[in-house]
Amino acid sequence: MTWETVIGLEVHVQLNTRSKIFSGSATTFGAAPNTQASLIDLGMPGVLPVLNAGAVRNAIRFGLGIDAEIGRRSVFARKNYFYPDLPKGYQISQMDHPIVGKGHIDITLDDGTVKRIGITRAHLEEDAGKSLHEDFSGMTGIDLNRAGTPLLEIVSEPDLRSAKEAVAYLKSIHALIRYLDISDGNMAEGSMRCDCNVSVRQVGGPLGTRAEIKNVNSFKFVEKAINHEIQRQIDLIEDGGKVVQETRLYDANKNETRSMRSKEEANDYRYFPDPDLLPVVVDDATLDEIRASLPELPEARRARFMADFGLPAYDASVLVSSRELAEFYEATVLAAGGLPAAKQAANWVMVELLGALNRAEQEITESPVSPAQLGGLILRIGDNTISGKIAKQVFAALMAGEGSSADEIIEQQGLKQETDTGAIEAVLQEVIAANAAQVEQYRASDEAKQAKLFGFFVGQAMKASRGKANPAVVNELLKKLLAG
Repeated sequence: MTWETVIGLEVHVQLNTRSKIFSGSATTFGAAPNTQASLIDLGMPGVLPVLNAGAVRNAIRFGLGIDAEIGRRSVFARKNYFYPDLPKGYQISQMDHPIVGKGHIDITLDDGTVKRIGITRAHLEEDAGKSLHEDFSGMTGIDLNRAGTPLLEIVSEPDLRSAKEAVAYLKSIHALIRYLDISDGNMAEGSMRCDCNVSVRQVGGPLGTRAEIKNVNSFKFVEKAINHEIQRQIDLIEDGGKVVQETRLYDANKNETRSMRSKEEANDYRYFPDPDLLPVVVDDATLDEIRASLPELPEARRARFMADFGLPAYDASVLVSSRELAEFYEATVLAAGGLPAAKQAANWVMVELLGALNRAEQEITESPVSPAQLGGLILRIGDNTISGKIAKQVFAALMAGEGSSADEIIEQQGLKQETDTGAIEAVLQEVIAANAAQVEQYRASDEAKQAKLFGFFVGQAMKASRGKANPAVVNELLKKLLAG
């Protein structure tokens, strides 16, 4: 039996306002428990919420970023449920009239193709508090610092067909919110969380029953959780069972999902308009002002990198994956002399720099090598001051903070490439004299064998010159000398 997976994601993004969505309490992460919870956040009788305009503007920025319909009149509602970390007994959210309507986002798949994923809506709501399960005491504490933090819940259409597509979509959302500067997207701190709705069906058949995996907080775990849930549902159906609609939790230690509770429907929450909050009306002037303030977004920058810099789709996609990385790359190109160095700069940023940063567990914002330093290094490769091999040595020195520029390190360590033909020829004569048998073999061989032996001689020459001989000059002179 051939199965097809159907996935929709609900992404919760904490907006980076300095205060909460309905109170003046701070939203700073990591504060001592219950030190950032006001009477409004605690749901005390007689207090009234006041809407944070910054949260509304951030939501509109996101809506414009996904080319969505902006709700000109959005309404807040009360979502009623009881849980220890929800002090009011209801959550202020949006139901029938969200701030952001239908939109879309494009994702790039592994084969380089682009797939458009529909976004059903994005609505504003307040976050709940946090339950702290103290294993050593067997007790649970409640921290209400997070209660009232502004959230944007982004709901996708069920357009995703694999765990990899889901991760690609999630990464696109992550990049977009950081480009728009509406959230830091820090999944480890809970600034971005994901609920995964997963079902399976026979290809072309009706939709299957979905299960929701709640609050997954990393790209890696999203992929693992979805893949496990897909296999669980297929095994269950093929063994004669039925998938039930429920909410499940993902256990990363066991790499499995387990049942948490039956899945609620909208009517279970008894939504009704919040009587304490007026509708939000967005006028043309506000919309135009926010639209004018938008930065260049990932897809537009990706297209520009391909058109202006001649980068392949893969390179462009990697380089625009974060705003900071894209800006680092563009600054490097400028420092390296502009357009002619664009592809070489892309290679150095993606391979050497990101590789070194990954090994050091550092972000691009923490790079010890600046765009100016990396661009200066690329310049010295281009003008034949150093070879590509020596450039890696210089780069390592820059990463270690051993010099302020490539030029300084080249000078201090005597790494300048030897281009004098006389000096290089003298080295080659020594190599030929020391390998007389290989020379005779070379001269008596066919072209295929000669090509292999030629590589041997080049290696010996570079070794003898400590890597400083210009490879092009070495190749040219070596061919003449070996020809006899």
